[in-house]
Amino acid sequence: MILPESFYSRKDVVKIAQELLGKVLVTEFNGVHTAGMITETEAYAGAADKASHAFGNRRTRRTEVMYGHGGIAYVYLCYGIHHLFNVVTNLQDVPHAILIRAVEPLEGIETMLERRGKDILRPSLTAGPGAMSMALGIHSSHTGLSLQGPEIFIEDRGIKVNKKNIVAATRVGVAYAQDDAYLPYRFYIKDNKYVSKGKGL
Repeated sequence: MILPESFYSRKDVVKIAQELLGKVLVTEFNGVHTAGMITETEAYAGAADKASHAFGNRRTRRTEVMYGHGGIAYVYLCYGIHHLFNVVTNLQDVPHAILIRAVEPLEGIETMLERRGKDILRPSLTAGPGAMSMALGIHSSHTGLSLQGPEIFIEDRGIKVNKKNIVAATRVGVAYAQDDAYLPYRFYIKDNKYVSKGKGL
């Protein structure tokens, strides 16, 4: 079942970030299908969060999509290299977003390997937000797409992640955010191989 817009339009971005663990991110580009189970997420709480691109209600051509209604993609280019895929949440004009940091490959693995220039399936294929986006074919040109498909969508396939197996940690690469850098807003599935090696604070 594709997650409905009502899943994303709720107000608690931290809760949604946890509930996305175990859901399946699917891409369908030009008839090419790939899918992976979400294993790691990071919540960004909008205008009040110093780590967010929208801190202080900052609005730019890049971040404007964050002010849309929940359930659309926010994809941006990091360091001019990595395309990072985020899920916009909450209501119109509340710029909450969740970075999807890693997935466990499920379908279209040969395509993922080809896109990443790899020969063998290893966790590094999709563990890390840049690697994950490349493997799934997600590009900054996809920003603003609806997560109802047909190109990008997230499914509930009935995979249950026990709360005791959800690890809360600090986010990666946000030391500039002062006190907010220490918020436990990164979540991942304990002992899953397909979790990034990024270190929080």
